[in-house]
Amino acid sequence: MSTLIPCIIAGGAGTRLWPVSREALPKPFMRLPDGESLLQKTFARASGLDDVGRLLTVTRREVLFNTLDDYRPLNRRKLELDFILEPFGRNTAPAIAAAALHVRRHYGEDAQLLVLPADHLITELDAFATAVGHARTLAEQGWLVTFGLVPQRAETGFGYIEKGAALDDASFQVARFVEKPDAMTAQAYVDSGRHLWNGGMFCMRVDTLLEQLREHAPEVLTSVQECLARSHSRQGPGELHLELDADSFACVPDISIDYALMERSHKVAVVPCQLGWSDIGSWQAVRELRPVDAHGNQCQGESVLLDVSNCYIDAPRRLVGAIGLDNLIIIDTPDALLIADGARSQDVGVIAQALKRQGHDAYRLHRTVSRPWGTYTVLEEGPGFKIKRIVVQPRASLSLQLHHHRSEHWIVVSGTAQVTNGDQAFVLKTNESTFIKPGRPHRLVNPEADELVMIEVQSGEYLGEDDIVRFTDAYGRTPGEKGPA
Repeated sequence: MSTLIPCIIAGGAGTRLWPVSREALPKPFMRLPDGESLLQKTFARASGLDDVGRLLTVTRREVLFNTLDDYRPLNRRKLELDFILEPFGRNTAPAIAAAALHVRRHYGEDAQLLVLPADHLITELDAFATAVGHARTLAEQGWLVTFGLVPQRAETGFGYIEKGAALDDASFQVARFVEKPDAMTAQAYVDSGRHLWNGGMFCMRVDTLLEQLREHAPEVLTSVQECLARSHSRQGPGELHLELDADSFACVPDISIDYALMERSHKVAVVPCQLGWSDIGSWQAVRELRPVDAHGNQCQGESVLLDVSNCYIDAPRRLVGAIGLDNLIIIDTPDALLIADGARSQDVGVIAQALKRQGHDAYRLHRTVSRPWGTYTVLEEGPGFKIKRIVVQPRASLSLQLHHHRSEHWIVVSGTAQVTNGDQAFVLKTNESTFIKPGRPHRLVNPEADELVMIEVQSGEYLGEDDIVRFTDAYGRTPGEKGPA
């Protein structure tokens, strides 16, 4: 059988899981009660399949290093890792077309792509492997194969797949894809036994996929081909990064693979399966993963409750006291608090979208922000000042940079800092500091095997993160700069 290459698609923002899921650190990176992220679970599920020697991920450039941090502790088989890096979010059709073209170029058009969303939960791994095996057989016969989840209830939040003629005792040709139905229609679908939930997972040979895109969505295929021709790649030990050209990628149609291809093609098959599947699409879905106490409550963190029932309280950093509440969802983060009726968890995305329209940072960023070299946390800010806690990982370094509009005062809390400040280079130890004037090139390096923790006090007329000019960078964030793969 052809080579199998799992392709993890990690592009969504997960707005219904705000304030934990945000644009710069979206839903796939959310930690579940067992401590693993949805992305890690997807990686483990894909890498555990037989005959997998490499894995492809399509994701946004800005979350690459978060993705690598999630993959590394799980990559015990030392799989080769390919990344297609989008400059900004697009829908699934461009992502899958880019994956197919990339795989054809490097691994042959007879390879099979197993397309998996990064943010779904599957608990029945043996059933998943069995379904993939059946899908691979159909893919070899020229079918575009999708996985249909046997519905557990009448659900209005999912799309459905209607089964057509049987292909064998475990698969069917797809009669049609159906949009999210109203409650009465959803119940009729469940009662009929002919409809399955559309889980957005696919298995298909690259040559079949490209031929079908050429027939049914030529504008998607052509525009993605033009983008790849203008894109550049970097090869490193065990990794290949293809960074998509931003200007040409902006011209690619923003359309899902269902609309672009699956609803138009007559070569689509479905494998019905029961996988213990959830899209973790709302806080209601998250709360179902936790056990309840005698009053139906689920609490993470310290809480004191009086006459409280059926509530989900996630506040790991702060004590919560509650009195006389029923069926509420309370999510507390350092800079945002969500309080919602438990029956309206699907509406949380409306808040996230309103914040985006307002240009509010709480839509995009957490107070703690990940960077390739570590993290920074905004402790306090006001007119003309900002105070950050900076953690630099062992042997990591920030770029050589300058700021036009702000000065910075660095104070070492713990560890050792190797500092470049203008034309001077020196070492700072705990309780030592340095002052950096606006316009002065500077760099921070942690030369030791332990974390470096610092306090940075910024002062100036403009303190935005975009006030930065990078000269050299170990992570390839300057034009033409080649960082490690």
